[in-house]
Order: sequence, then C-alpha cells, then structure tokens
Amino acid sequence: MSEYVTLKAADGHSLSAYVARPGGEPLAGLVVVQEVFGVNPHIRSVADGYAQDGFLAVAPALFDRVERGVELAYEGADLQRAMSFIPRLDVEQALLDIAAALAFAATATGKKVGVVGYCYGGTLAWLAASRLHAAAAVGYYGGRIANYADEKLTAPVMLHFGKQDAHILPEAVERVHAAHPEVEIHWYDAGHGFNCNARASFNQAAARQARERSLNFLTKHLG
Repeated sequence: MSEYVTLKAADGHSLSAYVARPGGEPLAGLVVVQEVFGVNPHIRSVADGYAQDGFLAVAPALFDRVERGVELAYEGADLQRAMSFIPRLDVEQALLDIAAALAFAATATGKKVGVVGYCYGGTLAWLAASRLHAAAAVGYYGGRIANYADEKLTAPVMLHFGKQDAHILPEAVERVHAAHPEVEIHWYDAGHGFNCNARASFNQAAARQARERSLNFLTKHLG
C-alpha cells in the first residue's frame, strides 16, 4: 500500500513524502533519498520494492523547498531542468527534511530506521549516518561523499560505485576508504546511475548485485 503524507521539518517547512507500506508488520523503517530528478517513478519504485521486502519506506520530496511536485525524466529538457536545481539545493535544509522522514518512519514502525540514497541522495545518506544518527545507511554513487570523508559515522555504511562513472574519481572514493576503512565499498563494471532502469546507463547485473548486497546489509543492521 502506498500513499502521500505531509511531513514537517524542524524549521517549520512542510514537505510531501511518498510512503510505501509492507503488507504485514514492518521489519524496520527506511528513508529513500532521491536523485536530482525528484520523487519520480523510479524513486517510488525503489520505495515500493523495499516495502515488498518488509520495510516501511519513506521518500521525502526534497525539492519542495524550491518547487513542489517535481518529477523529472533523465534526458532532454528534463535533464537540463534537473541540473538547474543543483545550485539551489541546500544540504542543511535537505538534512532537516530527511530527519523529518526518519522521525515519521520511527514513529510509524516503532523500530530502527535506515537510509538509502542515490546520486545526490547517496551523499545525503552518508550525512544521515554522521549527523542524523540513522541506524544504517547505503549510498549509491554519491559524488560528494569525499567532501565529508572526515565526518564521524555513528552507523554502519555501505557504498556502491561504478568503475565507468565519469562523475566520480577513484581517488575521491579512496579518500573515503582511507578515512573509514570499516565502510563497505563495492565497485561495479558500470557507469553513473547504473541502478536506474529509466537511464541509458542502467546495468541490470550491477543493479541486481548492489540491491542484494544492500538488502542483506539493511536487514542485518535494521532487522
């Protein structure tokens, strides 16, 4: 079952969130953090998939602070529009919105809550593990994680990267590994956005393997 709810962040901002509920008692809560394309069909499908695996999944609409109801595709004018959002995004405000989603999931389940994020959301997932005390975090191809490599983590983290990703240099990931050798980092023979079947860079084998690893990791630390 899925629905939209309204969350309220600590600074009073109200935002929409897509909530996908499991058929039975939730195993745990999970916040699904969007790419720079909004809470679009792909992100909703990710939430739906984790709900089928037993998680109560919440995808907060982080773009609501800039423009409400944003759902973008991955090519053409939508791609250009997505890029235009990047300089207008505020990480601190995004973390307030993610914190609201974490609180919602915790209240709704009474259980631990983790975070999984993609691209822009991958970096935010890392920060959720260092600043928001999420119980576990998984980040897919978060391009700015290295900027926050020195932050102290308070939860286990798993990261996924593509060897053919032109947006993320291996040296940047190595900085993260050097600062946090305990973090599980996995590389795939794939490019940026390999998890998304709506992208030209979708890689089914890499997506499947990363999903299996993520599910096992989240079940271990949240279940």
